[in-house]
Amino acid sequence: MPAMTLLDSTRASEGRTTLAVVRYRDVLCVPYAAQLLGGSLIGRLPTGMAPLAILLCTDHGAGDGMPTGLLVAVYLVANAMGGPLSARLVDRHGQRRALTAGTALSSTAFLALAAGSRGSWWAVAGVTVAGAARPPLDAALRTLWGARGMMPSAAHQRVALALDSATQELIYIVGPLLVGTIVTATSASWALVATAAVGALGAALFVSTPVTRVHGANSRPAPADWLGSIRSAPLRVLYVAMACVGVTIGALTPLAVEAADQLDAPELSGCLPAALSCGAVLGGLAYGARAWRGSTAGHLIILSAGFAVGWIPLIAAGSPATVLSAATIPGLAIAPLLGAGFVTTSTFAPPGHTTEAHALLVAFLDIGCAIGTAAAGLTHTQLLLPAGAAAAALILATTRRRLTPAGPHFQPPTPDLEMDKEPLP
Repeated sequence: MPAMTLLDSTRASEGRTTLAVVRYRDVLCVPYAAQLLGGSLIGRLPTGMAPLAILLCTDHGAGDGMPTGLLVAVYLVANAMGGPLSARLVDRHGQRRALTAGTALSSTAFLALAAGSRGSWWAVAGVTVAGAARPPLDAALRTLWGARGMMPSAAHQRVALALDSATQELIYIVGPLLVGTIVTATSASWALVATAAVGALGAALFVSTPVTRVHGANSRPAPADWLGSIRSAPLRVLYVAMACVGVTIGALTPLAVEAADQLDAPELSGCLPAALSCGAVLGGLAYGARAWRGSTAGHLIILSAGFAVGWIPLIAAGSPATVLSAATIPGLAIAPLLGAGFVTTSTFAPPGHTTEAHALLVAFLDIGCAIGTAAAGLTHTQLLLPAGAAAAALILATTRRRLTPAGPHFQPPTPDLEMDKEPLP
């Protein structure tokens, strides 16, 4: 074997070994990574707490005259619209200032909603501000952990983003349970107070790390561009595919309620989404625990196809026990799918728009969820579950070349984080 070929083979083998030995503990040993993850998860708990807390407050008199659930819808729409705008402010003004301001506004709105007037317009204004100003801690974390971020290698980046995609499911398990416990012990108003306090605590832990101060401090602001990350053709493809994935996720809740009625098992309405989240935690942790062959684009296609096929056992299930068990199967694919989506977003995000790019991914997912919820309520067909994910797989498969970096030596654009220019204290 020629000497150069042998050397290349050795380097390739070393690269595979390096990728394989990166574990979760290696990621969490990166300075401030554990604090960032903990702060982000705590700060994002209001995402899982607020809808139920607002709904219970509506039932107990807050916003008299408002239909039950309308305030929740207003909050979610404001959240989806405000997320990318808040993320753009983070990219332009740095994480510490923008996240602190957003947290202050959102938490104050929750407190005002809990303690203020019972008038309907006051309630609408409160939930609108609380949702629109919600700090994009998820997008900020992925900016720090993704390409051009604080992770020492691409292997660390992949494992870190997989860890994030898996642990974020805990928000939708712990959040509602926390609200239920607080309401049982006190009142729905105190649940809103707790939502404000938890969000503020998590954001404080997050922004107190030195890396949030460094972010954006040494890089030039991106040129004014209203389209931002939408200009990236690979990201446009990814966003549309994730909206299709969202259709599947959004359709699950109304179909779970329908399944609970048909099988005379009321617990299914809440347990089905929880079972999906449990599967997602397990799948996400398994995905990040080892190195997988193939490109990230290939992973996206395989995982979205697996997400579609995974719903078939649920459709065929005929008893509460089999329905719950089957719901964990597609969950095994959703967190790895999102993790691969986060890696792709980090790779193709335009310089100066990384946080916005991640926030838009979540916004498109939320848009798909809204479409899926509405469609399931109108059509009552379980075929929506595999159909949305199958559409995503088809889109990703037909546009795979766009999602593949230009070459084996592809390098992302100029860093957003120039950590070497300013030593951390």
